[in-house]
Amino acid sequence: MSKNALRILLFAGIALVCFNVISFVIPLEKNGTFWVGYIFGTLAILLQLVVMKVAFNGAESIRSKFYGFPIARIGVIYGICQILLSFTAMALSPYIPLWIPIIVFVLMLAAASAGCIAADAVRETIETQDEKLVKDVSAMRSIQSKMNLILSQTDCGGDLQKAIEKLADEIKYSDPVSGKATEELEAELDTLIGELQKAVVDGENESALALCKKAGGILAERNRVCKLTKNQK
Repeated sequence: MSKNALRILLFAGIALVCFNVISFVIPLEKNGTFWVGYIFGTLAILLQLVVMKVAFNGAESIRSKFYGFPIARIGVIYGICQILLSFTAMALSPYIPLWIPIIVFVLMLAAASAGCIAADAVRETIETQDEKLVKDVSAMRSIQSKMNLILSQTDCGGDLQKAIEKLADEIKYSDPVSGKATEELEAELDTLIGELQKAVVDGENESALALCKKAGGILAERNRVCKLTKNQK
């Protein structure tokens, strides 16, 4: 059991003990309304364990934990409101008909459940989009990393140095998001960058210069395709 899970379990246990002590130490009439308030109050505390598990289960990164907070907040707000209303119902049990707390508490539980489900659905959508974005930018990030390595390996001066620096800047400031329409161009660009690195290491300056120009053309075509794709959306 993780430390956070243990803390949540201890908190729920303490809250449950306090709730029971207050409920049974204070001399209240133990009628149907009292027991309805007691049952729903106890249920609200126990449900915090379920809510926290759903909110933070498998959340390892700070971002994923942050996405779980709306779910946890709904659960905590429901728990606090339910406990306060449970105490109110128990205290006024001689004067409140049984059907009133039943309807109110059931509606509260349904609203809290719906809120948690909706928040969880939103979280899944956002996490899916984040994962897709990371995947979409990985190709250009890899190409940029290779180009930066070539730049660090080059100290030839002249036209080749300028061409490599220019290509590195163009890759750096190009649209990082890939798509199906750009996959082939990016694969070709990646191959050219690999050939360029080999030419630079082997000292084949003329070949390297030609590869820079060709890679620049492929990159320009990729950027044009990216722009057209976005305009169509």
